Amino acid sequence: MQGEKQYKTGLDVGSTTAKIVIIDESGQTVFSRYERHNAQVNDLLSAYFREARQELGNIETSIAVTGSVGMGTAEQLRTEFIQEVVAATRYAQQLYPSASALIDIGGEDAKVVLFQGNHIDLRMNGNCAGGTGAFIDQMAVLLGVDIEELSRLALQAEHIHPIAARCGVFSKTDIQNLVSRNVPLGDTAASIFHAVAVQTIVTLSRGWTFHPPILLCGGPLTFIPALRKAFADYLHLQESDFILPAGGNLLPALGCALCATEEKAVSLSTLENLISRSTDITTKNSLPPLFDSETDYDNWKKEKAHYNWPSAPLVQGIQEAVLGIDSGSTTTKIVVTTPDGAILFSHYAPNLGNPIEAVRKGLTELKTQCDKNGTVLNITGSCSTGYGEELIKAAFGLDGSMIETMAHYRAARQMAPDVSFILDIGGQDMKAIFVKQGAITRMELNEACSSGCGSFIETFARSLGSGVGEFAAQACTASHPCDLGTRCTVFMNSRVKQMLREGASMADIAAGLSYSVVKNCLYKVLKLRSADEMGGRIVVQGGTMRNDAVVRAFERLTGREVFRSDRPEMMGAFGCALYAGRLRSSGVSLGQLLETASCTSDMLQCRGCENRCMVTRYRFSGGNTYYSGNKCERHFSNKGSCDVQGENAYAEKLRLLFDRSGLREGRPVVGIPRCLNTYEEYPFWHTLLSDCGISVVLSDPSNMRTYEHNVRRVMSDNICFPAKLVHAHISDLVEKGVDRILMPYVVYEQPDGKEINSYSCPIVAGYSDVVRSVDNLSIPLDSPTVSFRNEKRLYRQCSDYLVSLGVARRKIRTAFRRALDEQRAFARQLRELNGGILRRSRDAGRLTLLVAGRPYHADPLIQHKIAEMVAGMGVDVITDDIVRGENISTADTHYVAQWAYANRILRAAAWASRQDRNVQFVELTSFGCGPDALLTDEVRDLLGRHGKSLTLLKIDDVSNTGSLKLRIRSLIESLKLGHASQAAPRPFVTTPDFGERDRKRKILVPFFTPFISPLIPALLKRAGYEAENLPMSTQASVESGLRYANNEICYPATLIVGDIVNALQSGRHDPTETAVAITQTGGQCRASNYIALIRKGLVNAGFADVPVISVSPGSGLQTTQPGFRIPWLRVFRGAIGAVLFTDCLARLYYATAVRETEPGEAASLRDWYLEDAKMILESESESNILDAFAETLGFAVEAFSRKCRPIERPKVGIVGEIFLKFNPFAQKGLIDWLTDRRIEAVSPILTDFFMQGFVNREIRNRSGLDSSRIPGWLLRQGAGRMQRLIGRFNGIASKFPYFQPIGNVYESAEAASEVISLNAQFGEGWLLPGEVAMFARHGVRNVVSLQPFGCIANHIVSKGVEKRIRGLYPQMNLLSLDFDGSVSDVNIMNRLLLFVNNLEN
Repeated sequence: MQGEKQYKTGLDVGSTTAKIVIIDESGQTVFSRYERHNAQVNDLLSAYFREARQELGNIETSIAVTGSVGMGTAEQLRTEFIQEVVAATRYAQQLYPSASALIDIGGEDAKVVLFQGNHIDLRMNGNCAGGTGAFIDQMAVLLGVDIEELSRLALQAEHIHPIAARCGVFSKTDIQNLVSRNVPLGDTAASIFHAVAVQTIVTLSRGWTFHPPILLCGGPLTFIPALRKAFADYLHLQESDFILPAGGNLLPALGCALCATEEKAVSLSTLENLISRSTDITTKNSLPPLFDSETDYDNWKKEKAHYNWPSAPLVQGIQEAVLGIDSGSTTTKIVVTTPDGAILFSHYAPNLGNPIEAVRKGLTELKTQCDKNGTVLNITGSCSTGYGEELIKAAFGLDGSMIETMAHYRAARQMAPDVSFILDIGGQDMKAIFVKQGAITRMELNEACSSGCGSFIETFARSLGSGVGEFAAQACTASHPCDLGTRCTVFMNSRVKQMLREGASMADIAAGLSYSVVKNCLYKVLKLRSADEMGGRIVVQGGTMRNDAVVRAFERLTGREVFRSDRPEMMGAFGCALYAGRLRSSGVSLGQLLETASCTSDMLQCRGCENRCMVTRYRFSGGNTYYSGNKCERHFSNKGSCDVQGENAYAEKLRLLFDRSGLREGRPVVGIPRCLNTYEEYPFWHTLLSDCGISVVLSDPSNMRTYEHNVRRVMSDNICFPAKLVHAHISDLVEKGVDRILMPYVVYEQPDGKEINSYSCPIVAGYSDVVRSVDNLSIPLDSPTVSFRNEKRLYRQCSDYLVSLGVARRKIRTAFRRALDEQRAFARQLRELNGGILRRSRDAGRLTLLVAGRPYHADPLIQHKIAEMVAGMGVDVITDDIVRGENISTADTHYVAQWAYANRILRAAAWASRQDRNVQFVELTSFGCGPDALLTDEVRDLLGRHGKSLTLLKIDDVSNTGSLKLRIRSLIESLKLGHASQAAPRPFVTTPDFGERDRKRKILVPFFTPFISPLIPALLKRAGYEAENLPMSTQASVESGLRYANNEICYPATLIVGDIVNALQSGRHDPTETAVAITQTGGQCRASNYIALIRKGLVNAGFADVPVISVSPGSGLQTTQPGFRIPWLRVFRGAIGAVLFTDCLARLYYATAVRETEPGEAASLRDWYLEDAKMILESESESNILDAFAETLGFAVEAFSRKCRPIERPKVGIVGEIFLKFNPFAQKGLIDWLTDRRIEAVSPILTDFFMQGFVNREIRNRSGLDSSRIPGWLLRQGAGRMQRLIGRFNGIASKFPYFQPIGNVYESAEAASEVISLNAQFGEGWLLPGEVAMFARHGVRNVVSLQPFGCIANHIVSKGVEKRIRGLYPQMNLLSLDFDGSVSDVNIMNRLLLFVNNLEN
């Protein structure tokens, strides 16, 4: 033992590395290490302790642990866990007090700490680790250089190119695109680092402007100078503005050491012993093993060996052959066969970003073999396919090329002529082809996510220190495969960390990932409900299908045996060779092919539009020229002189929309941003303002430069690209010097058809609130509330606005008439434009694609000029505007008509489904679009019932259009193989209405909250119905929900659909005697469509005879359910009493649970008084029921007071989406977690949610959105009566010393109005920021906001206005948490620990 010297140790166990620092009592580092752990955390830490003991002796040291995988280590070492940002902050404050911010990039996470006086704002990336250390590692491997070389190359760069840092998998395609265009490696390397900087700042700045000095830490920023330069360039700072501490990569470990508790010192040998003990392996939630035994695996491999391709030798002399080349996204495959299909030669190798050189190497290898055998090949047919299809064809002068989906189809048909389903999984894409009687009936490709592809498994294998082959072999031996969900590589990393922490083996993780690949394919890409859809003859192919574990997981999950050849990765090249055999040329030698491909290349900049594409021109010795890098082929075309152009309605639509002359000298000068619904209503606003003497200035067309410059103002990183672009257009208008900016708050659009609702999506309607919160404008931003569905109200709204600008009312009426006429003329011109293109297309016998999307998808930057690309293929393009004003029914869909733009797309799909085969439907959707999670499934089903397929193009700011072009070409080619005649449409199947004969059915109600849910059956019994609560959700609910509902719908819908399907599948309920109930609120939130999701889920699960009831009082939704009527006179007082009583009871319970004298007392009292409440509902008359609830509340107050110790506890307010903030499973037990830590959760209450309706109705009347039959004074009177009742219950409950009273909703509305428009009535609407503000005003300065991942309402009402809230309440400690079925405990826990530390200090 070493004297009395005191030591402190900090351990930082991250996602990829483990760091240790030991400091002495003077704070000097006496021992440190930094190494990759390759998932062998305990082995590495044991080595650290051993080495420290050898250097320092067996000293005693206090110790603390941090890092994303550190929680399990802390448990093993029986010591405290310090959240990593907290640890880094402790160090920064102690040694660098002048720093204004800290940026820390780790292996798979990024953190920012903002020091604002005494207030510290700590932020971590939530679910996505695009743009972190692991991302940089992947990119370096792809380029074949180490990190040091990557940095050196980047510092020599001259140009920056766009790369998708949002997703490490898709960025590989972007990088390959750059390298294959001969872009200098330095430019590519610099583009990688630039992408990391942009991703980090976009994700974590959320409206914050960085000021020097900034402290940098973490391995990547410490060791990579080019990364620091990228941050400096993007933030417009000098590198001298950064503080780069010595040992910045060890900074969290150093901070952790400073946090270690001195009283808890242990020896290094003790630590080594603790960490060396094996942990208990967790097998909960494990999946079935892939194989039951080694013998089972051996037999399976023998069975699969039956499907081998015939081969033939290379023979001496001249030998005829055909050549197929598949130049893929990451690999190159070459197959040479005899004319009758026997394989002579095959080659498979990574292309390392240079497809021409990769093919040249393969052909050179073939030539070497031929020379060795004395073979002279005469290649009588040659063909290319894949990512580099056209480039390889031009380079080697091949006879033909073909789309890769068709190549895979040909190969599969050769192997199994009666094939019914083909699944090809490659490095970054996934293709599924459904075949019936030899014709392709449906084709699906993965969209903007490649989570089920080969790179997905390869990346994981490498991060865990394993090769792909070894990883797959281990998976086949796993006993307890981990259930890792179906999210992308990055999202799943935290799940893997959690499993490692729980002691899972590498084999179990590998097998779990194999299951995840297949689940992603089945449930996300294919959205299969039954394996029957695939038929009985399934062929799997692609490089990923060499992996036995993936193939076996597919068989396990589908219950189907599949066919796989001995060379599944070669199937595209083999299909190409089969096609080449039909081309039959006079023949060329290998030497001629190789000579043809020598080339020179140079870079050109296209100036044809705002994109300013950098184009690479290849000139091959064979005489061919090829252009690469151009988004369109208007100026640089690879098609030659016989180019046939289709007509493009989008180009003319933009001209009709924006080519308008206006006043140049008018006053004031009003700017209109060229974004969102400006693409719908610009003719109206331009005419209205111009005719009133106001000068109108339109922002410039969108471009990537201004987008990237302004994207740091985006508050929600998973919001759609069109919304992110808004800030660039606002900035442009400010720079143009306009007097004010008009961004109307359009709640209702002009309805096209006969739908009840024509809402704008919450983001389109309310994004002006986000701009106002974030952009610090020096000029007014006008957002008059507007409804286009009623002309009288629209006139009043426009008139009030224009009068405020000084326009005379007599001038307004004339201008308003002219504006309406201009808008109608625009709609008429669009119908005529599309109708004319369709007539000419039909006359010429050409294919027409209806490319549908939101109006703003006409923006060339958002659309990536897809329409122009399609027209360049000789196909005519029309838009969904063709159905404007047409009465087209969409009744045969599971869809509640809510949003005007979505309604139009669905009607366009219905129209297209009834046209002949020469009219096909393509839908554009933005990545993260909330309404489209509902819409796309309905469009797909609608088209499918009429024998057509949906081609879905998912677009965002990633500019590589290769995969989009693949989808369009696949559609075009598949039509050539289809049947000439269309079958009769399949009937639409849905659940029946709840009729009078159904009143005896038992009604199943999804579990909502532990407080009100137990009372629902008793409430419905008062109404005359028998009801039963479903149990709280479980992980099984998530699995079923993902299977029977769209994977991108909000989390509550996933759980509710899963709960209902599981209940009926359990056999406990007779479907013929059961119904299901769900609430519907109406409005702009997706929750109104939950009923449609449930109906669809029930039909797909085989319960089409179970009626679904909508409980929707006052929602404005029309429902047909004659058997369900609520007798409000018998129920109203009981319902109010139940809500008030349970709200008060929840507050009593949570306040007592953190102060109870004996554990469990508060829970016992809660259960007791919930039983009392049930008895009241079952026995009391309507006239006495409120008194009975009030009396029982008084008893409860006395009981809870007796069990409550007089002690102050920190308080945390809970706000957010209604289901998540009330449902324990959905929120992963967050409120209980806080309670266990003796932190009082100020529980959410239902009363405010219902009281909000009074304010909403009043605001809608005042804004001219609705004309209520209830006068305002009567609304106020009703609200007053309710408020007095609330006061009565508050008065009783306030005798409990720690009771937080139910507030006055009008006070909440007043507080919310400082933050957001009160017309934000979607989701929780203005109530959410109102609740946060009221918490702050009442001394609760710590608030957690809970929302489903991708919640469209909370993009505005929560994350969107966060900066404004922080500005008004600077002491607010606010945490936003996103939840879905795949978010891990580790991810949530890290962020909560960070939040709680800020709370406790």
